[in-house]
Amino acid sequence: MAPVLEKQLPGAAGPGDNNKEDEEGQTLWSSILSEVSTRSSSKLPSGKNILVFGEDGSGKTTLMAKLQGAEHNKKGRGLEYLYLSVHDEDRDDLTRCNVWILDGDLYHKGLLKFAVTPQSLPDCLAVLVADMSRPWTIMESMQKWASVLRDHVDKLKIPPEDMREMEQRMVKAFQEYAEPEDATPSSPRRAPTSGEDEAVVLPLGDNTLTHNLGIPVLIVCTKCDAISVLEKEHDFRDEHFDFIQSCIRRFSLQYGAGLIYTSVKEEKNLDLLYKYIVHKLYDFQFVTPALVVEKDAVFIPSGWDNEKKIGILYENLTTVRPEDPFEDFITKPPVRKLVHDKEINAEDEQVFLMKQQSLLSKQPATPTRGATESPGRTVSSSPRPAGRAGQPSVTSSPMASVKKPDPNMKAGAANEGVLANFFNSLLSKKTGSPGSPGTGAVGAGVQGSAKKTEAGFD
Repeated sequence: MAPVLEKQLPGAAGPGDNNKEDEEGQTLWSSILSEVSTRSSSKLPSGKNILVFGEDGSGKTTLMAKLQGAEHNKKGRGLEYLYLSVHDEDRDDLTRCNVWILDGDLYHKGLLKFAVTPQSLPDCLAVLVADMSRPWTIMESMQKWASVLRDHVDKLKIPPEDMREMEQRMVKAFQEYAEPEDATPSSPRRAPTSGEDEAVVLPLGDNTLTHNLGIPVLIVCTKCDAISVLEKEHDFRDEHFDFIQSCIRRFSLQYGAGLIYTSVKEEKNLDLLYKYIVHKLYDFQFVTPALVVEKDAVFIPSGWDNEKKIGILYENLTTVRPEDPFEDFITKPPVRKLVHDKEINAEDEQVFLMKQQSLLSKQPATPTRGATESPGRTVSSSPRPAGRAGQPSVTSSPMASVKKPDPNMKAGAANEGVLANFFNSLLSKKTGSPGSPGTGAVGAGVQGSAKKTEAGFD
């Protein structure tokens, strides 16, 4: 019997091809699982913390809210909490960075125990905020808050070997700083390379990291837009700002801290601040070098600065020495009292006239000119002969009973009233006793004048 030959179809796969497909499928799944495993192991760490210290009104909460992308319109008290969203574009990973903002009142420093524990301290970054609109408070403020942080770290009672390891990590990071090279912005994470040559490590200076806290420190000067205001209103010069910068940089060296000048109002260096923070906490790639040209946009990364570079600023100091006390040269300007001109309101005309009338009525009345010049008036007191004491006296003058004119009357009406009162007083004398002693001459004179007056009225 002849063997039967099986005809293989053109599209059918043989046993060897099936084996190849299985191997390719296993390889594909292995690569996927490996990638997932790699991503899970290289995910952004969670639990990172930013500790923010500063005086009340220094703009620390506003600054962090701006980095968060939110407008700050709430005022907290004690210990405020925010968070920053950190996105790794290379691995499409997202995490949150905790932000703890301590109140500017030292009364609340005990609340740090809720933000920093012995377990979370290695994952912290401290930010000391200095207010550039009040430069005379900068050094005192930084020393105060650095002391608060040091006291809290000491209270955590971290084992000495762990604390020593953290301090050595800070020293190594400071010594191994190198100028950033141009890198592709598409890869925010720095890929570690095992074959990378070790850089030459230089010894620390005498005043470098003398106050090692074991965690990275960043000094942020806020409100740097106020530099122009200080120049115009308080006569600050470039020498003042160079002296301020030199003092801050010397302080930064003691803590191994970075330094950055910012302005929320002008949105200056805010993006740079965010990139530097995530670089220090998450080891993102950072390519910005130190910036020391513009006096209101200074940026000095940790590890770049030294005493020699700070000495360049001393060349511009003419009226002050580098070792002079900060508060002796950067003094608080005197408070200028604002003198407000009092607004004078015009008084109502009728009210003014009523006041004048009441004042005139209280003054003693004086004889008017019309009464003095009236015809027939005798200026002398009386025609009675002198030397007769004890005699009943006749009225001293016909004007004695003349009524005083009303000051509210017009001049013509006042004169007519005076004349009428004068003649009426003369007529009233006719009723006097004619036989009284010493009144003969007076009576005759008065009667004569009275007759003439009556004849004149008739």
